[in-house]
Amino acid sequence: MSDSGHQQTFETVSAGASHTFPMQCSALRKNGHVCIKGRPCKIVDMSTSKTGKHGHAKVHLVAIDIFTGKKMEDLSPSTHNMDVPNVARTEYQLVNIDDGFLNLMTNDGTSKDDVKVPDSEVGQQIEEAFEDGKDLL
Repeated sequence: MSDSGHQQTFETVSAGASHTFPMQCSALRKNGHVCIKGRPCKIVDMSTSKTGKHGHAKVHLVAIDIFTGKKMEDLSPSTHNMDVPNVARTEYQLVNIDDGFLNLMTNDGTSKDDVKVPDSEVGQQIEEAFEDGKDLL
């Protein structure tokens, strides 16, 4: 028998990793991360209330969306699980600014050229600091 009719083609592969993992509310900490209303946020303030007559202790979270900067709040029982995003922080060194795009380099020397200079005040600060000859990370 021929195996030619049973060949499979895989277009994409994935490690099966999730974007979030569950963590109990009481284990969350300030400056950590949490998902509120499906958005990844950094916790800036949290407080725990005592148990009520018939209820659980509650955790009040105040967090900032890491992409939009919006302030978000959530109130949840301390024994319940919340989603925590897998956040990886990578530092890049600015090498050059070319045609409105940043030329960046990682610690291992890999180049990244697809980041556009922000149109905001931050973009102006980056360009001014680069023109002054400062090393930017």
